[in-house]
Amino acid sequence: MGFRTDLAQEALVHTYGTNEPYGIQQTDSTAFGFAVHTVEVLTDDAAHQLGKPIGRYSTLQIDPLTRRESESFPRAVEALSVILTDCLPEIKSDSAILVIGLGNRAITPDAIGPLTVEHILVTRHLRQQMPEEFAAWRPVSAAAAGVLGQTGIESAEFTCGLCKTVQPAAIIVVDALAAGELSHLTRTIQVTNAGIVPGSGVGNARAAFNSDTFGVPVIAIGVPTVVDGSSILCDASKPDADTLPEPVFVTPREIDQRVRDTAKVIGYAINHTLQPQLTLEDLDLLLA
Repeated sequence: MGFRTDLAQEALVHTYGTNEPYGIQQTDSTAFGFAVHTVEVLTDDAAHQLGKPIGRYSTLQIDPLTRRESESFPRAVEALSVILTDCLPEIKSDSAILVIGLGNRAITPDAIGPLTVEHILVTRHLRQQMPEEFAAWRPVSAAAAGVLGQTGIESAEFTCGLCKTVQPAAIIVVDALAAGELSHLTRTIQVTNAGIVPGSGVGNARAAFNSDTFGVPVIAIGVPTVVDGSSILCDASKPDADTLPEPVFVTPREIDQRVRDTAKVIGYAINHTLQPQLTLEDLDLLLA
């Protein structure tokens, strides 16, 4: 039992408090009115202490979207697109990208990946069938990997099979995360170039999604949708914090709407990043 989080920002505070550890750099910025906190893990020792691989972790605070403020959706899309553009490696505009949604669509807190895929503008087939008309469009493929209990196939195995056909220059993977603090549930989006280990936040780690597994850069986008009950007790410093009879996970009451809203933001931000010639109005028409 103990504090559990997939968010690098939370892990840093929990591990080091207010200290500035060697091998880790932090920056704060804003994008289209949204706060962005970036943690860069630079050394193996820092990665070991933090429990996060070397890489860049940017966390976008989306409280205005949660409060459904005016114009919060387009601003959130633009802000997330800026972060994604910074994380994606420099690759040719005609290089293929594969988007993978992880998780179980039948379980709402775990549905962020599959729901995001529904908002992805897939163009690989258009480039193949009408190369002249779609010469300016990047070839994009997308799939929801499902979960082992439904398909009998590990998500990483499923994705490896797709990579043999699509041959992407990079993979963007979307998944639900576990936070350590209730205040971050569905109010943050983390983007990292270090990949992700599906299921690790709820104690069910599967094969890693990273460049070592697939041989190409992997950008992971995650949204915290649950908090482990043990993290709440640990944070409360209760003397009987190790007496939970079984694992308990907490999620917001409005999780259905929040997951749908956030999945749409992520999907549109991915489209806006990969097809910069398209406006959000264009995407509305094409995805209707």
